[in-house]
Amino acid sequence: MDYFYALKKTITEEIDLMQSVFGMEKKAMIAENVTVDPAQADAFWALYDAYETARKDLGKKRIALLEEYAANYNKMTNESADKLTTDIIALASQTDKLIVSYYKKIKKATNPVVAAQFYQIEGYILSGIRMTILEELPLPDVR
Repeated sequence: MDYFYALKKTITEEIDLMQSVFGMEKKAMIAENVTVDPAQADAFWALYDAYETARKDLGKKRIALLEEYAANYNKMTNESADKLTTDIIALASQTDKLIVSYYKKIKKATNPVVAAQFYQIEGYILSGIRMTILEELPLPDVR
């Protein structure tokens, strides 16, 4: 029991570290590509940090679903495949809704241009992540 607890703790710490490094790189990309008026910078970055906290929580759920998918790929039943796919769809919807909700908050706190830049970059990054994940997932042999 202690071994599995330690392993789970190590994996959780590793995920937190990866998310932290990715978050710093991502924040630098946002800073380079979102033009925020200095008078609105504090409001923007406070909202962005809140967004990142929520996004990271969803990211952990995504990782858990991917681990479940990979662990069960060769032994999925119709029921487990349906549940897993339904969970993945719901998580993607939550992620998209999160971005839209922060677009609206950022638009109100700053202006529509800043909000649009945020939305575009987040969409670009999310699309890249989704594409990378899909490229790595096993596909059934359809020949």
